Amino acid sequence: MKETLEFLESAGVYYLATCKGNTPYVRPFGTINLYNNKLYIQTGKVKNCYKEMIDNPNVELSAFKDGKWIRISAKVVSDDSFEAKKSMLDKYPNLRAMYNENDGNTIVLYLTDVTSTIYSFTEAPVTFKF
Repeated sequence: MKETLEFLESAGVYYLATCKGNTPYVRPFGTINLYNNKLYIQTGKVKNCYKEMIDNPNVELSAFKDGKWIRISAKVVSDDSFEAKKSMLDKYPNLRAMYNENDGNTIVLYLTDVTSTIYSFTEAPVTFKF
């Protein structure tokens, strides 16, 4: 989990793939947080990506940095707790212009059943499961 978190934090932006029916959707994201020994992402409940993740919790994340890339397959689980949302927003205070812990819109989701692989053109892939 540590390697996955560090890669996503250092990349800054990763891409989240969701699916609605049989149509994939990919969006740039920038939030990743370790809370209660789980990796969390954040969005708004009014956004289509949240609705897609509720309907189908299978997601993929991908990022590229310094000649390496990561692909993460996981399921997401919503966590509507004040503490989890506060932890995320404390890490990303710039989000507070749009979100807060009590707004009824902010939602954080943790990754479960994770397979994370870091690839390179010059090294063998390294896979982590957690």
